[in-house]
Amino acid sequence: MSTSFVPLQDMDGQLTNFPPVERWEDWTEYDPAAWPKKVEKHYSLIPTICFNCEAACGLLAYVDKETQEIRKFEGNPAHPGSRGRNCAKGPATINQVHDPERILYPLKRVGARGSGQWERTTWDEVLDTFAARIRKALQEDRRTEVMYHVGRPGHDGYMDRVLQAWGVDGHNSHTNVCSSGARLGYTTWIGADRPSPDHANARFILMLSAHLETGHYFNPHAQRIIEGKMAGAKIAVIDTRLSNTAARADYWLSSWPGSEPAILLAMANVILQEDLYDRAFMERWVNWEEYLRSEHPGTELTFDQFIRAIKAHYLSYTPEYAERESGVQASLIVDVAREAARAGSAFATHVWRNAASGNEGGWQVSRCLQFLNVLTGAVGTKGGTSPNSWDKFAAAPYIRPAPQTVWNEMVWPKEYPLTHHEMSILLPHFLKEGRGRVDTYFTRVYNPIWTNPDGASWLEVLQNETHVGLHAALTPVWSETAWFADYVLPMGNAAERHDIMSQETQAGSWIGFRQPVLRVMREKMGQPVEFTYEANPGEVWEEDEFWIELSWRIDPDGSLGVRQYFESPYRPGEKVTIDEYYQWMFENSVPGLPEAAAAENLTPLQYMRKYGAFEVARDTYLLHEKRLDAAQLDGAEVDPDTHLISKDGHVIGVET
Repeated sequence: MSTSFVPLQDMDGQLTNFPPVERWEDWTEYDPAAWPKKVEKHYSLIPTICFNCEAACGLLAYVDKETQEIRKFEGNPAHPGSRGRNCAKGPATINQVHDPERILYPLKRVGARGSGQWERTTWDEVLDTFAARIRKALQEDRRTEVMYHVGRPGHDGYMDRVLQAWGVDGHNSHTNVCSSGARLGYTTWIGADRPSPDHANARFILMLSAHLETGHYFNPHAQRIIEGKMAGAKIAVIDTRLSNTAARADYWLSSWPGSEPAILLAMANVILQEDLYDRAFMERWVNWEEYLRSEHPGTELTFDQFIRAIKAHYLSYTPEYAERESGVQASLIVDVAREAARAGSAFATHVWRNAASGNEGGWQVSRCLQFLNVLTGAVGTKGGTSPNSWDKFAAAPYIRPAPQTVWNEMVWPKEYPLTHHEMSILLPHFLKEGRGRVDTYFTRVYNPIWTNPDGASWLEVLQNETHVGLHAALTPVWSETAWFADYVLPMGNAAERHDIMSQETQAGSWIGFRQPVLRVMREKMGQPVEFTYEANPGEVWEEDEFWIELSWRIDPDGSLGVRQYFESPYRPGEKVTIDEYYQWMFENSVPGLPEAAAAENLTPLQYMRKYGAFEVARDTYLLHEKRLDAAQLDGAEVDPDTHLISKDGHVIGVET
């Protein structure tokens, strides 16, 4: 864990867990390298957010006011998700800033692909080259030949907006490799592709895979899992491995890989057969009438009849059956099922990768897990599990392009109708089959040659210019994939770029603001900066500005309809600046932020630059109970069979 947990001694001799916000502009510590002499170091503390996983924990950069160098990173106590606490990766950001092997300038290939022959080039040459290529593709209506392929996004929504502005179906990702299975399972239940467990208030926590220590959003979740445990919650882990989490759990179910659904359905069967389910919740919120009409036509439409039918349906999934399938003792499965039922609406669950992604049919893992939440009524409740869309906050930009009108079958192949995310693992095979071509290709912090199971196929197509015409690798460091690019473009890390991020880390929502620390520091000192790379090491650009500049050059006169989405909301016809982009968003798209800023005589942008994060909502429980108002119901229709309320072709609620 970070040294943020160690009490600090300020210059007045007082102990404090974190530097108080009012002293961030001039925080003083003794230089440990000068010990035993007491040499004062004065720092300006500038908040940003970590870029080493998707948890988006808050960081404070300690900038030496004398040298204007970043000396270290610690946790940001004003961040509602991480609350000042970080895993080791957060403070290790300083190693990335000073990495002697990082790429600092844009590079252009001068030999054959993969030959390792490069020369330094200019950002103008890069932008003009790619703009001309993309402009030609748009003019010739080759809108499936421009592709952006991302590994770890680290930002919310920005590239979707850029690609929609271009009118291309060109977003590709790694998600099909690691989490699309679980996403599909959750979506079929709740219309949201991830869970948001309220660990801190749970009475029983069930996790699949080593979630607390090494899973998704693990630091913010780990904090709250331990809070729940300290308050008396019990923990069960289903994982083949004796993980760090399983070692501290009350129950460890070491199952054979791929057998998890059998265990979960056996638990569901126990809850049903022993009448431990939440009758009131299920009768009100489960579509049992529709089920009876479909599966048992002619049957009396009563809830008791539904219960009889569903008990019979799951009767074969006994604990003994699950033991044969999984190797987990039947008695242990029964014990965990009863613990979940006793917790009732305070039953928190989670699965993300591992079981749901490493096995055929893994999407059924999350379906079966969510079934347990439904049976116990632990959906959207305090201590239960909510849809992630309740707790992840998405701030809207100042102008949103229309969705694309083209379909790229190399990304979304029609023979995979249940695909939840782009089928990027198949791209090299489609290219070799002649199903299409990638004219202009961006890989962004993504290394498919190394990370995908068929890296040799990727190497083959990346060397072939008939398959991939022009390839730019956007990356802070070298990778196997960057070695086979035409351009290698250095992009900033957690301390060198703007982004917004929000994650479902608790029963509440927040927005975090990543910002380029040295740029902010220079502007505080009255030194204007036009582009972030002027303040970053070398000529490391930030992507927000890169895509604005590239889009402007693709459509310099506005004739392609692209430029309009990159014009300033405050200066019509002029190019939007980074400050203007986020200024508008924070002023208009984040509820409560303008008021909080005004209370401190700050603009919303100044507030976010000061604190690095803002809590949008807390205690986001029972949102499904919120009634639609008259305006929402105006023009809506109710399906008499399903009781779904629809308006303009979209389901907006349910009649209860």
